[in-house]
Amino acid sequence: MFIEQGPIRPPSEADSLLIRVTRNCPWNRCAFCKTFKGEQFSRRPVEDVLADVDTVSRVAKQVGEISREMGREGSVTADVVHEAGARHGHLHYHVGAWLYNGGQNVFLQDANSIILKTDDLVRVVDYIRQVFPAVDRITTYARADTVARKKEHELTALREAGLNRIHMGMESGSDQVLKLIQKGVTAAQLEEAGCKIKAAGISICWYVMPGLGGRQYSREHALETAARINTVNPEHVRLRTLSVLKRTPLHDLMTSGVFEPLDEDEIVAEIRLLIESLQGVTTRLVSDHILNLLQELEGNLPGDRDRLLSVIDRYQDLPGDEKANFQVGRRAGVYRFMDDMRDPSRHRYVEGLLRDMGEPGNLKKHLESIRRKFV
Repeated sequence: MFIEQGPIRPPSEADSLLIRVTRNCPWNRCAFCKTFKGEQFSRRPVEDVLADVDTVSRVAKQVGEISREMGREGSVTADVVHEAGARHGHLHYHVGAWLYNGGQNVFLQDANSIILKTDDLVRVVDYIRQVFPAVDRITTYARADTVARKKEHELTALREAGLNRIHMGMESGSDQVLKLIQKGVTAAQLEEAGCKIKAAGISICWYVMPGLGGRQYSREHALETAARINTVNPEHVRLRTLSVLKRTPLHDLMTSGVFEPLDEDEIVAEIRLLIESLQGVTTRLVSDHILNLLQELEGNLPGDRDRLLSVIDRYQDLPGDEKANFQVGRRAGVYRFMDDMRDPSRHRYVEGLLRDMGEPGNLKKHLESIRRKFV
């Protein structure tokens, strides 16, 4: 059996069932992104999407049968998931893993599924709820300009059908930066979309890209992004540190000297300015992407504000050689948190990596090379 699935999902949707509603991205011009380059956007027929939901239902029943054959009485355990995958392939493994993790979350792919006619998307969301009554969260990506064009009653209808959260690539709250990266939206549209989503009772998760303004717009990027967050008060803000990828327009701007990327320390300073500038919000800040240097930066505002800033202070107060050790260890996957540097064996291993890199001037080049591998 087969269902159509797209290439991406938010990291926080790792345990979600993936249902493809649209293909690729209708904008597909962001200067930093190449995920869908060369691919044409299209809307999948609703009947095809519903058929995929039916297929998942059949697969789920087969996984249950395998569980009973193995004496697990219908419970989906790790060995049941592996057995289902071994017998039937990827889809059975994916559905089995979804059930193993609770079978409660569904993510609608690809980059802007909210662009569907509202009645069609309501039909999809409602059908998922009917077929899988245990599902309690359905989420999707959306572009701000698309949401801004929706009527309030349309978003309310989606919430009533069962759409709980919208993930949105805010990237920056600065019009200068949004123009630089060819985002195709304005800061005003970001605010309008965010306020509409919240008014409809849907949770919003904004993705912010530290470093996206480069050296020229770093301060404006932090301050204007904070201003948009202060206005909308999104439930979640997730950090996604910029990595300039080859064969993207932003890489061309970098090689021509128009865009000057920030180094690790400058990005951390930018994040500090962003957090300092958040006022009157009850947002949860999350740093859960592998490209983020400081994954300790997770907490609820305003209560955790001082603790978040103290994490940054701790990093900034490290001696230069220890900063370099942490940067390399973090990018090489040896460390996850600064406390991991206390492990003598790991610390020595990273010291060896630093020696292999040669001159200190090579550090930035090596770090950029490592970061590009994780996008």
